[in-house]
Amino acid sequence: MADILSLVFRTYMHKKALKEAGSGVVVPASTVLVGEQSISRSVLMLAAVTAASHMGMRVMFFTHTRIQSLPPSLQRCVPNLSPESLKKIQFSYPRTVEELLQQVASLHESTNTSPAPPSLIIVDRLECFLRSHSRFPQGEQSCAAHVCALLCDAAAFFSQKLESQGSSSGPCRLITSFLPEAHAEKAEGGPSATDPVLDVLDRYFEVRCTLDPDRGYGATAAGAAELWSVYLSGRGLAKDRVGVTQEWQLFVFPDALMEFKLV
Repeated sequence: MADILSLVFRTYMHKKALKEAGSGVVVPASTVLVGEQSISRSVLMLAAVTAASHMGMRVMFFTHTRIQSLPPSLQRCVPNLSPESLKKIQFSYPRTVEELLQQVASLHESTNTSPAPPSLIIVDRLECFLRSHSRFPQGEQSCAAHVCALLCDAAAFFSQKLESQGSSSGPCRLITSFLPEAHAEKAEGGPSATDPVLDVLDRYFEVRCTLDPDRGYGATAAGAAELWSVYLSGRGLAKDRVGVTQEWQLFVFPDALMEFKLV
């Protein structure tokens, strides 16, 4: 069974491209999404809705900024989203990394009252939480390691519960988005360097999914407003030796419709 981002890519591919894609790419259970907030949140929301509506998963969505309404891209891609599907997504709004740690650590308590454990945990804009730390004197790297370790521990716990319940939606997946300072500087034409915090995240997350804006003429030629190159890398891809695709394109059209294409 394809994992969440793989399902997102294939679900929202152009129909002609889907026929040519074959089995496509399988993204493993833990992924860090690296890219600008506007596009990364749209992909995270699309992943949450796809998991809830297509796979019946319960989703925990942690975000620093309150979501007042569904992004236009999501409304355009999933116009007939049922209220029942949205009920499977639980949003939580911790303000600091301490609150995030506390809420993740107490997730297991909700399984005593909820019908099923979460099968997908999403953390939006992890860098906002890491930069709010106050009790990690070693800095953001230490804070990142602590958060990632707790997230992985929670996912492992829920994976065991899902397996013991005979659920078909296990194991529990992890997806987070992160915008390193070097990535932001590169987008603005400034210097680019390896972010030490991103190196920490790569130790915990099996796949890195990088979203880079394509400033060529591809978007105009396709009638799109934006074009993003989607690069997959990481040790998780080595598990799938046959049929692995490591590069996609994401088109965002003027009406907010999003489409993925294999490269």
